[in-house]
Amino acid sequence: MNLPTALTVSRIFLVPLLLVVLLTGNISDREFWGLVVFLAAAGTDYFDGYFARRREQVTRLGKLLDPLADKILISAALVALVELGVAPAWMVIIIIGREFAVTGLRSIASAEGLTIAAARGGKLKMVAQVVCCAVLIAGSRSAEGWLPSLGYVLLWVVVVLSLVSLWQYFQNYWGRIGEPVPLQTVPPAGARTVNGLPHPGKRQDALINS
Repeated sequence: MNLPTALTVSRIFLVPLLLVVLLTGNISDREFWGLVVFLAAAGTDYFDGYFARRREQVTRLGKLLDPLADKILISAALVALVELGVAPAWMVIIIIGREFAVTGLRSIASAEGLTIAAARGGKLKMVAQVVCCAVLIAGSRSAEGWLPSLGYVLLWVVVVLSLVSLWQYFQNYWGRIGEPVPLQTVPPAGARTVNGLPHPGKRQDALINS
């Protein structure tokens, strides 16, 4: 396992710790430590991509695990915030439902040999989610004050971005899933070539990697 993948996996392993800190009522300064754990987990999202590009260790496994780790982290934080009475359940359902929809799209695309990387709208949505959850966690001690109000506004922003990015994903990739594989002229073993090109007359099905 390379360093970028290890950072991505660590983000998943920090989720249970985050839930314990946020949902255990007798922890002193629960909001502070919950915010520390959440930001540490969210920070790995930046560093795994940074090291993957710097070390040229971008892998298909990393492309699949990275968005999955993001979804687990954000979903867990939002569910905890609903339990704390900070975030409205219906807004969280929309956000998490969007994550399930995109995950399903990725699974279908993967079965077709197509890897869906994070779109620009998806990345912007992730940043908004991190900021929103951080603000809501910091202001979760009381329902009054500017932090909970700002968090509620940011939650609306996240809902809108989630729906917009969902539309972008399905618009860009849904039509490419299930496309018939084009035919390509492929020389059989030992076939003659003419000027470096396969001799005409024989055709085979060829899989095209997208």
